[in-house]
Amino acid sequence: MVTIKDVAKESGYSQATISRLFKGDETLAITSKAKNKIIATALALGYDRSKIKTTLHKIAVLFWLSETKMMEDIYFNYLKEELFSYSKAANMALEFVSKSDGIEAIPQDVTGFIAIGPITKKELLALHKKGYKGVVRGINPLPKYFDTVESDIQSMTREAIDYFLEAGLTKIGFIGGAFQNPDTMIDEMDSREYVFREYLTQKGLFNEDYVFSGGEFSVEQGYELAKQMADNLSSDLPEACFVASDTIAVGVLQGFHEKGILLPEQIAIISINDYEIAKYVSPPLTTFHINVKEMAKTTIDQLSDQLVYPRTITKKVLLDAELTVRKSFIPIETNKNLVE
Repeated sequence: MVTIKDVAKESGYSQATISRLFKGDETLAITSKAKNKIIATALALGYDRSKIKTTLHKIAVLFWLSETKMMEDIYFNYLKEELFSYSKAANMALEFVSKSDGIEAIPQDVTGFIAIGPITKKELLALHKKGYKGVVRGINPLPKYFDTVESDIQSMTREAIDYFLEAGLTKIGFIGGAFQNPDTMIDEMDSREYVFREYLTQKGLFNEDYVFSGGEFSVEQGYELAKQMADNLSSDLPEACFVASDTIAVGVLQGFHEKGILLPEQIAIISINDYEIAKYVSPPLTTFHINVKEMAKTTIDQLSDQLVYPRTITKKVLLDAELTVRKSFIPIETNKNLVE
């Protein structure tokens, strides 16, 4: 087991200094460079990180989301809590910065950042010029400069289609929102829709008439798109729909109900996120569970890795998700695993 004595021998600092540092003694007069060297040496030797109580890095968390989006989206509030939790174990102190404040509000003493929400290339370039290490959670406009951590929604899209096909459902529709490019503020095709189109085309089953997309990822938009689908395809509805998010799906259920469309008897549904509300709507949603704890942990781990062991290449981590099976669609292979 690695001891403080081992760290002292390797780093060149006294055991007393190291002991006070690891206990989080705020009266200890030591430079940031010395602090970083001691802790980096300790971790490289395999010293138990949980025994290091001092804050090593101050990190800016750029929550580039509107206040309305934050209040409505349970996912991002939960992510914020989990980032706090895991940052403590990584000896980080988080400083949250809102989009309205801008990157100018980032404290001068931070050593890295985590970006959450639609950040622009211009903003990322400014952060790169300042020498910050960083992780972008979600779509990363500059993957060459910063690490990326995101859910593998492309794989989820293909998997959802496969579940439908295995159940004998070949008339498959899509309902989703658009991606607003933060650099141009122009709506673009969301990656889920792109993969949906590509994958079903490969299988010779894509039908343009079954795609209803655009606008925000909101309940209201899902409601409107579902009504449009029902009105336009009244005599030829798809047998199943992949919906881009639970938020949209809640509106989709409302729209179909208003139009007298029975779910899942007439249309089966799979969505993404597994928000708490997914279990309470009618019918309860079958949806891919995004593990927020793992998302937060991986994001912190990636940034910590860069700060402790500097590297010249960046990494991209894609997190898989498990399907939570409820009544909106029951895959053949999971009939016995229905979550009530």
